Amino acid sequence: MASLAVVVTAVAVLLVAGVAAAKFDDVVQPSWANDHMVYDGDLLKLRLDSNSGGGFVSKNKFLYGRASADLKLVPGDSAGVVTAFYLSSGGDKHNEFDFEFLGNVTGEPYLVQTNLYIEGVGNREQRIDLWFDPTADFHTYAVLWNPSQVVFMVDDTPIRVYENASTVKGHHHRGGANNTNTSIPPFPSPQPMAVYSSIWNADDWATQGGRVKTDWSHAPFEATFREVRVDGCAWAANATDSDAGEVRRCTESSYGKEGRYWWKEKEMEELTVHQSHQLVWARAHHLVYDYCVDTDRFPVQPPECAGR
Repeated sequence: MASLAVVVTAVAVLLVAGVAAAKFDDVVQPSWANDHMVYDGDLLKLRLDSNSGGGFVSKNKFLYGRASADLKLVPGDSAGVVTAFYLSSGGDKHNEFDFEFLGNVTGEPYLVQTNLYIEGVGNREQRIDLWFDPTADFHTYAVLWNPSQVVFMVDDTPIRVYENASTVKGHHHRGGANNTNTSIPPFPSPQPMAVYSSIWNADDWATQGGRVKTDWSHAPFEATFREVRVDGCAWAANATDSDAGEVRRCTESSYGKEGRYWWKEKEMEELTVHQSHQLVWARAHHLVYDYCVDTDRFPVQPPECAGR
């Protein structure tokens, strides 16, 4: 299996729940609390109540590519509720790329927290507020991942870029001559990842630092998916996560049986000029927290933050 390009989406306005379930079931399966992953017509919902949250995981893993979800977040009073969409490998030295959507009281904005775990180490949180109401309609949240960069996108607007310092050539490089931290920034090693989503109660920290608790009188809380898509180099089902042949195939090849590996082409090694402008705009107007400038947490600046 050389390439994974699986779409879960509506195929007809009158699609019955059973058919919708079959479409989603081609790609994902419950990861916990099976009865809290429910189908509503052509949509999939993850549900949180006072008993449990719920989640799903993709049936296949992939190495490099793009994973995305069309998602409508919990409406109304969602304080204490976290919905996550993320990629993760396995084991103690795992890599992970997170979208975490932090609920809020009615009328206050959601915060979107992104994070990266590299070889099992996280603590790379950044937060933005969104320029739209994510509960009113579906929006696309995506992660592009290749040997050069990891890009978090909202409706195709980059909101965060994490680059491989050993390959970066353009103007996104974060190095600074005056920075005393000369360590080489880490970059995720080639480990196959699965796609996950979950909803859970995190009222000890998620909303206003944990000061606002979940109001269970508003349960159940539901996050709604219209589409989940993975377009990447599919990891062979019978291969171990450390299979050198699979790493070589996904890392060195340019084509698979289902087409070209577009995410590895030259123009995907860094943002376009237009995307760079979008990134600057998003961060200038919507960034509310960046671990790179949090000197209370990090008196010694992390190496990937050099020059910031």
